[in-house]
Amino acid sequence: MSAPRPAVTARRAPARRGRTLGELEHHGIEELKAVGTKRAAAFRSIGVSSVLDVVMTYPYRHENRAERLAIAEVVEGQPAAVLGEIERVSTRRLPGRRAMVEAVVGDGSGSLTCTFFNQPWRARTLSVGQHVVLFGKVTRYRHQLQMANPRLDVVDPDGEVPAGRIVPIYSESEKANITTALVEAAVGEALDRAGAFADPLPEPWRRRLHLIERGAAFEQMHRPSAMGEVGPARRRLAFDELFRLQTALVMRKRAAAAASRGIAHLIDPHDPEHRLVDRFIARLPFALTGAQRRVVAEVAADLSGALPMHRLVQGDVGAGKTVVALAALLYGVQGGHQGALMAPTEVLAEQHYLGALDLLAGLEVAAPDRLGGRRAVRCELLTSRTPAGERARLIAALAGGEIDLIVGTHALITEHVRFSSLGVVVIDEQHRFGVDQRAALRDKGAEGAAAGHDPDLLVMTATPIPRTAAMTVYGDLDYSVLDELPAGRAPVTTRWLRNPEAEAEAFEAVRGEVAAGHQAFVVCPLVRPGGSEEDGEEDPEAPGARSAEEESARLAEGPLSGCRIGLLHGQLPAREKARVMEAMRQGEIDVLVATTVVEVGVDVPLATVMVIEDADRFGIAQLHQLRGRVGRASLASRCYLLADEEQATTEAVARLEALERTTDGFELAEIDLDLRGEGTVLGARQKGRNDLKLASLRRDRDLVAQAREVAEALVAADPTLEATQPLLADELRLFIGEEEAEYLFRS
Repeated sequence: MSAPRPAVTARRAPARRGRTLGELEHHGIEELKAVGTKRAAAFRSIGVSSVLDVVMTYPYRHENRAERLAIAEVVEGQPAAVLGEIERVSTRRLPGRRAMVEAVVGDGSGSLTCTFFNQPWRARTLSVGQHVVLFGKVTRYRHQLQMANPRLDVVDPDGEVPAGRIVPIYSESEKANITTALVEAAVGEALDRAGAFADPLPEPWRRRLHLIERGAAFEQMHRPSAMGEVGPARRRLAFDELFRLQTALVMRKRAAAAASRGIAHLIDPHDPEHRLVDRFIARLPFALTGAQRRVVAEVAADLSGALPMHRLVQGDVGAGKTVVALAALLYGVQGGHQGALMAPTEVLAEQHYLGALDLLAGLEVAAPDRLGGRRAVRCELLTSRTPAGERARLIAALAGGEIDLIVGTHALITEHVRFSSLGVVVIDEQHRFGVDQRAALRDKGAEGAAAGHDPDLLVMTATPIPRTAAMTVYGDLDYSVLDELPAGRAPVTTRWLRNPEAEAEAFEAVRGEVAAGHQAFVVCPLVRPGGSEEDGEEDPEAPGARSAEEESARLAEGPLSGCRIGLLHGQLPAREKARVMEAMRQGEIDVLVATTVVEVGVDVPLATVMVIEDADRFGIAQLHQLRGRVGRASLASRCYLLADEEQATTEAVARLEALERTTDGFELAEIDLDLRGEGTVLGARQKGRNDLKLASLRRDRDLVAQAREVAEALVAADPTLEATQPLLADELRLFIGEEEAEYLFRS
């Protein structure tokens, strides 16, 4: 049962006449005669507590019963409404004590058979000679037209045949005894008694976006007079959902800026000796891509301002986010501050640390207290496996300002960690962190020399999502895209081996690459037979899935005998994981058999083959990330997807074919959104957002952009909306919750 929404207190009378959604929320479901006190508990059990909840319980489809056809005119495979007379009724017993009732209906032009499964009572209520109106999908069985479980209404042959209509179909609950007819009656009464609706969308914007009025949208969604009315109604109500969400995001962004004191970083110092970032870029053994130069410039512009940076950098696998992150951190160091980079796993943190040491080698900063006046940029690593003595030394050095850059995991946000002057924070694979964890690291900037200032925040993700989804999930952040790969990267050829007999090709390729001095990954979905990567307990959803432990032994004895095989999974002790990864980086392991622990951040330039077993069990984003572990240098690389086509679901087949077809992560993100829907994407949202009941990030990409445009314009003119858009302000309070509203609307 959904928690009741907080009461909404209107600040002033609505600017326009009509019923507001907040007023509907004040009226309980029991006030409707169609519901009453007896059925109110049943409605509440499905999350419908107020009249507003009823009005916003939308039909999931509509049946067009307005146009009746003669039986001779019906089209096979299409729904149809027909009026006819029952010619015959019979009952058949099916296995398992089930019953099937058949009724043959004719209208003079032809006949069809109505089949009712598991509805034995139909035999008692239907009789020869009755006139009935049927609605259902027409199919053909043994050359006879039929409808399976059609909707049936008995009509009086001597009376007036009721006119057909567009019928809304609502989700039903057998447990709560809530039928679509009951919901329809409740919604109809609610609309009749509510009267006209106030519209929070300003009229000029409504006309410009070609949207109908809100009252008309509710009426046409629930009681359309023609099927053509449903589309405009859904579009307007979907826009409202996105509009509320985008307005809250824009207000959150402005509120955060208003409540923050940023650090105006030294970006372009006059003294060349202080141009740390310029020297860093000049020393790189490769040229930046155009996309990297563009994003570094965007970051620099943010850092130079008085407001803290809140920017998301989204880049495909191998697009060079690490260099952008180091540039951002070094801008902080350039002005005398410190930088912190937090990663979700020890493997990824260690990879970032080793990469930073390599790229920062030889880079120096001014140090007047040192002989020669210079010292090397100091970068350190702090994770949960850092020995106690080393940890104490690092914490003291951080607090004393001796460390310029710190890379770490959640260990960075423990209470004992203090900074001398934290200026820039980078969070990698940020969707793996909770809101509170990100805030905890950002709050470290309130200490030391930077006290009273918020550090600049850069969040990164290598899991591309479509831009419209990013505007919804990360709408309170500025947005940068690394959409260009560094020169010299070899393309990765991907092949789906569709049956077990074809798998030998993958391991022959592995042997060939190992013989050439290269390395390979083999990824399995489980740690051990019948277990899972997360907890090692039995996973009933993965019968027969291959495990890393079992497969490493099988390969060592069979297809890859003679190769040096390593094993890596999330349940190994931290020290053992570090040892295995270092051996892989040093070339002491030919083939690393692993779970998805290697999904991100693992950079082994000599790895040229990726074999993903039971690939149909992984999502598109995971498969693309795993594929990105090879092809990280100029060596031609291959990825093999092993999955039995006969056992794979239709959606899995579509995923694997997409991976074969393209290596573009952004294209794959669009495909993933179409295949899986936005549920998983929206799961990454910040807390405090209202759910999307009608809006779809797949179908409504244009509405997302339009809602953002209107939100930015209205909030720019009136940051709290109180003076110019009181209806919208009160509606936001209703949907975003008290805590979020207090934050957004405080002066």
